[in-house]
Amino acid sequence: MKIEATSLDAYRLMHDGVLALARAERAGIRCDVDYLQEQQAYLTKKIDRGERKFKNTKLFRHWEHTTHGMVNVHSDKQLATFLYKTKKIKPPRLTTSGQGSTDEETLKDLGIPELLDLIQIRKLMKIRDTYLESFRREQVNGYIHPFFNLHLVRTFRSSADRPNFQNIPKRDKESMLLTRRALFPRPGHQLLEIDYSGLEVKIAACYHEDPNMLKYIHDPTTDMHADMASQIFKIDHFDKNSPEHSYLRAAAKNGFVFPEFYGDYFGNCAQALACRWGGLPHDKWTYDKGVIVEDKRTLAKHLIGKGIHNFGMFQNHIQDIEADFWNNRFPDYAKWKERWWAEYQRTGSIKMKTGFECSGVMGRNDCINYPVQGAAFHCLLWSFIQLDRISQEQKWRSRLIGQIHDAIVFDVHPDELQTVLRIAQRVTCEDLPKAWKWINVPLEVDAEICDVDASWADKKKMAMP
Repeated sequence: MKIEATSLDAYRLMHDGVLALARAERAGIRCDVDYLQEQQAYLTKKIDRGERKFKNTKLFRHWEHTTHGMVNVHSDKQLATFLYKTKKIKPPRLTTSGQGSTDEETLKDLGIPELLDLIQIRKLMKIRDTYLESFRREQVNGYIHPFFNLHLVRTFRSSADRPNFQNIPKRDKESMLLTRRALFPRPGHQLLEIDYSGLEVKIAACYHEDPNMLKYIHDPTTDMHADMASQIFKIDHFDKNSPEHSYLRAAAKNGFVFPEFYGDYFGNCAQALACRWGGLPHDKWTYDKGVIVEDKRTLAKHLIGKGIHNFGMFQNHIQDIEADFWNNRFPDYAKWKERWWAEYQRTGSIKMKTGFECSGVMGRNDCINYPVQGAAFHCLLWSFIQLDRISQEQKWRSRLIGQIHDAIVFDVHPDELQTVLRIAQRVTCEDLPKAWKWINVPLEVDAEICDVDASWADKKKMAMP
């Protein structure tokens, strides 16, 4: 395998990264301590009401009877035993140990209304006890100073703790609002996020160099996720500008394309696409089931019209699409995965484009995903280091205050906003590919900004210069 960097290059990146992230730790992010206390008290009352409501359900009384009054509603193991052994429900998906899953998505897929109350209780408790409490506990004089670690993750990505700055909710709107409303810039400043777009897919292409994938990445008129949505849901004239089709595109992206890239298989993908995204049951379908596809026509009615009448037939359909995905759409990507796995089995290690080496016991998916995830983060880390250096040389009033996966977070002075945006664009998308010649794809970043003195919950998209 051709490696573009040495272990010395990897060391230098980590050394400079530790120093840059330490300055971000020292800068910190402002938090509203009074808000934290008020919200924790509010959530406690809401949780108590939710627990009382759940304990009055028939489902809870049955659970209580089977445990002889020793119910622990927060025990995943006890809940799994009750659902899958006592009630004999077939689990929609299994954990890595082969047991029935009790995560939020699985519980929703079971279609048991009472479990929605339990999901809400668990979510509110996590907001109160994991996020808001960690902010309150770790704040010093109204600022939190998260630790960013570069030595704990096997993929050589970063992690964060005290508090975990990288685990603050984003996708669930209620969780996002309740947590991020506690976090603010310095007085008179704005919070800004610069986020690499589709970075891991692009870095994977730097490894496997599949020509079909490279065409998707280089040609802005193509859309891999729209093509997959059209194929998965059998839509002849796909229009991603239609709200209904845009939703199905997101389903294809998050329910099939990304899971397949990361090593999932057709069974789980079919479950996610049909039940979680499509709103369809696990058995036979009727015309009134599922999300709206177009012209007030449900997904079930549309698929039945295409010859797919139930979940089993849809699963077979997704199995055929999976075979086509790897054999015809991205065959060179599939061959690279086989070569990479064979090389690991021969040598016991894998080497990244950025000079790092992973060794030890790894599964096939680990072996394929680690070099992509690691190198993608190193792109961000390199950019972070350069921006930190420039900010010191130019004596910015703005500060880099953290990083989350593929994003850099700034506390920006409004007078410097355009300067920060312009330099961030240049560093992330122009300087990085010049420094690392193995990057054979165009890089893009997106920006989200908060108003002056507004909380992190109030960010909105903005155009890069």
